[in-house]
Amino acid sequence: MTNNSNDKRVWGSGETEFFYQLDPATILDHIDKLGYKTTGRCLALNSLENRVYEIEVENDEAKTASENFVIAKFYRPGRWTREQILEEHQFLFDLKEAEIPVIAPLKFNGESLFETEPHKLYYCVYPKRGGRNPDELTDSMARDLGRLLGRMHMVGRKRPFEHRIKLGPDTYGDQNLESLLAMNIIPESFKQSYEVLAKQFINLIKPHFNNIPTQRVHGDCHWGNILYTETEGFFFIDFDDVVQGPVVQDLWLIIPGRDQEAARLKELFMESYALWSDFPRNQLKLIEALRGLRYLHFDHWIAKRWPDPSFPQAFPHFKDERYWGERINDLREQISLCESLNHNPYY
Repeated sequence: MTNNSNDKRVWGSGETEFFYQLDPATILDHIDKLGYKTTGRCLALNSLENRVYEIEVENDEAKTASENFVIAKFYRPGRWTREQILEEHQFLFDLKEAEIPVIAPLKFNGESLFETEPHKLYYCVYPKRGGRNPDELTDSMARDLGRLLGRMHMVGRKRPFEHRIKLGPDTYGDQNLESLLAMNIIPESFKQSYEVLAKQFINLIKPHFNNIPTQRVHGDCHWGNILYTETEGFFFIDFDDVVQGPVVQDLWLIIPGRDQEAARLKELFMESYALWSDFPRNQLKLIEALRGLRYLHFDHWIAKRWPDPSFPQAFPHFKDERYWGERINDLREQISLCESLNHNPYY
């Protein structure tokens, strides 16, 4: 599958190929080339977009069980360019230097990104860290995350992304929609309604993004990408989708609800965030716009990856009419919510 011009802007240049040739022997061989001595144990971890493995290595100096393992990440070819991946890594190095709790890739002879032979897949290696996804967001957790995100975003402002995607209606909206429609994966009975509603939504929200500052943000900061331990607290993982975007993107994914409890937790979050810098409350008006853009981006992502056998297994209802009927209802709801913002004096 060859990327069209829109995909190059949204996904990175190059031809999207699937890396079925990755097998344990190939994986372990490339980890050994970095100087490790692997034991032969290689466990595939849950990752649809890339290939991620937990690999046991011999480590006579290990003080914890985790230090006997490394995490190897093999990037799906054609999605990100080398420059885009290195910007992801640099953001992590900047955060680690500022003592933000993240897991940065390991460096070998000053390099963090490597390429397999002969298949030319980019890969990197991370230390293994234990942790769990929190079951619920308590008041103290909301405050802790507010402080951490405030610090993260303070570091994010120190330099811009030059190669990563800029999150907004053009990239996550127009470009995703154009590419999705060209794939002819939406059932014919829903395609026209989806297109009309998506375009109406995108055009409606474009003015909301005028004069909104953007910077380096996590971009995919949902609960699945936040881990917690009783001794160390929170730390952030999976920066694969970092973008140049508004800081509210990282808030609404942590607290996605619309009810009074979610509003209360957002206030606690922003109060703690303000210990490092004032949270731009004018960006709260973008939450429903960003939610709708995420719907479009998600649909395009699945459609683009549909030839990969793991995607039909993970999303068995994607081609059903029911899925697209529910998505059309989602778009109608987002249009209604965003229209109401235009008449809300709070914003």
